[in-house]
Amino acid sequence: MNENLRRTLRFSIVGLTTAILAVGCRSTGVGEGATLEGDIGVTFLWEQKSPSEGELRAALVQPGGIVETYTGRFFQITRESRLETLAPLWSAWNPSWVGWRYWGPEPQLTFVTHYTGEAVANLEGPGGQRMRCHFVLLKASSGMKGGGKGECQLDSGLTIRAEFPPT
Repeated sequence: MNENLRRTLRFSIVGLTTAILAVGCRSTGVGEGATLEGDIGVTFLWEQKSPSEGELRAALVQPGGIVETYTGRFFQITRESRLETLAPLWSAWNPSWVGWRYWGPEPQLTFVTHYTGEAVANLEGPGGQRMRCHFVLLKASSGMKGGGKGECQLDSGLTIRAEFPPT
């Protein structure tokens, strides 16, 4: 990752952290990621509002320092997760967006089975762009604050590797 991208990401982290601290005593944390090429970086900010869900914000820094913000809910998938609760993951879904197992055009029980122990999200960005994410939780019993790693994918197909340290 180049130095300008690192500097922009640091400013994004400071701004996002300040915003989340103003919210209160819910579990919060940050993560970061980048494309495999390292030319696009992402700063993540999460806030866990209940044991099974929360809000996720991703500040994607394009080459040239252009920042795009994606926001939405994330869900921690457990064996007890119900498809009705996970319905927001399919909001504004593009049925032709393929490539991840069990993440089809409609919710199916195999999705819950496959993603148990993970956090998943479908975020909205500028101009209706989408970003979907899945993170394997390092300590599922602690939720996002236990840390995790995984990937996000833009509807353009661009993939971002992501990591969240334990908080």
